[in-house]
Amino acid sequence: MSGSNLLKLVVSLGVVLAAGGIAALATTRATPTWYQTLKKPSFNPPNWLFGPAWTVLYLLMAVAAWFVWKQGIGAAGVKLALAVFLVQLVLNALWSIFFFGLRSPLAGLVDIVALWLAIIATIILFFRVSVPAGVLLLPYIVWVTFAAVLNAAVFHLNR
Repeated sequence: MSGSNLLKLVVSLGVVLAAGGIAALATTRATPTWYQTLKKPSFNPPNWLFGPAWTVLYLLMAVAAWFVWKQGIGAAGVKLALAVFLVQLVLNALWSIFFFGLRSPLAGLVDIVALWLAIIATIILFFRVSVPAGVLLLPYIVWVTFAAVLNAAVFHLNR
């Protein structure tokens, strides 16, 4: 791996993990308090599962972004793919701020719908630039689909 590609990988990891860190700050403060008081559906996973799942997903996202970026910023579709990727990353971090930080399942639900659409757009754009990058995002859309259903159920049960 060239020094340039290694730097791109490190930056990709740093940016994605920073977004994950912002999300974690909002989440960890509310999980032992407010979140415990919510009614949750029977399919709600145990709390301990979310940290490892998101860690793996953030790593997959970072590597996917790196696969796209290493094609060269001037290559066809790279700038747009990375721009949409950054939009979905911001929406990802905002979900935790809305749902946990603001304690608003409704705001979280609105955000996660936008996030889901942005991830779909990112996957399509990533596939056009790098098939492995698109494939790496498939577990992410599956998890966010599940999270959206869970968010909707929590909102419904706690209205």
